[in-house]
Amino acid sequence: MYKPLIAVAVGGLSLVLLQTAKQAAAQPPASQQQQPPATAGQPPAGQPPAAGRGFPGRGRGNRPPAGPTPRLADGKVDFGGKGVWAPGWVQDWASQRYVSKNVDVPFTPEGKMLYDERVANKSKDDPEGYCLPAGVPRYTGTPYPFQIIQLPDRWVILYEGASHMYRVIFADGRKHSADPDPTWLGESIGSWEDNDTFVVDTIAQNGRTWLDFVGHPASDQLHVTEKFRRPDSMTLVYETTIEDPKYYTKPWTTSFRVNWQPGWEIKEYVCLENNKDLLHLGTTAPK
Repeated sequence: MYKPLIAVAVGGLSLVLLQTAKQAAAQPPASQQQQPPATAGQPPAGQPPAAGRGFPGRGRGNRPPAGPTPRLADGKVDFGGKGVWAPGWVQDWASQRYVSKNVDVPFTPEGKMLYDERVANKSKDDPEGYCLPAGVPRYTGTPYPFQIIQLPDRWVILYEGASHMYRVIFADGRKHSADPDPTWLGESIGSWEDNDTFVVDTIAQNGRTWLDFVGHPASDQLHVTEKFRRPDSMTLVYETTIEDPKYYTKPWTTSFRVNWQPGWEIKEYVCLENNKDLLHLGTTAPK
């Protein structure tokens, strides 16, 4: 059984570190441990990971080699299964350190000013540091697993981290609401581009989230288009296009890979419990 040790603040996130004493004692020295191959969003083998990346207490385990893409009876990709998707911590959605390639973000003057301010103050007002929801698309790049439950008329995504939320993506042919209520995760409508690609269109977020830890801004005009692909059994290729006329002069696109961890389950995580971030971020949540 995993035993909580301590909650620590890492770059604006309160990470509950879990560890099993027996596992820790049995671990070989780092120099003798086999390094996993590098993928986009992760450092090359032999290089130390960025702070907060990985899941202490779980370990990476012995991931089996990739097999064929799993599919449903109708030929469409199966993004679910017995396991979870385990992303690295994508701190900067425009930097090749975390994503597939560098992105020249097309800021408006207001967007650039806000971004520079957040970089200068070391992201002290990051909403996620106050255990507020990460929003779309940021939830896919937090350092916590998520599970996709794929139903014929909708997807339900269970997020372990941040505020431990779930997201519903309707895939029953409906259109966006004429006047949707703004929410933390917005209104998401999904459809199949082909049997290999699931596309999700999200509007009506409340403008209180950030796109990433370094502070790329998002307003209530944010429009997000996501593409989910599974080229093999062990890999999710995630692509998102950001459109927000308040902070960006044109849409911009970024992508990264997420690893499949078979046999893992979503675990309980209470961000508000022993949240050390509040000691240095302040006691008032950002507006």
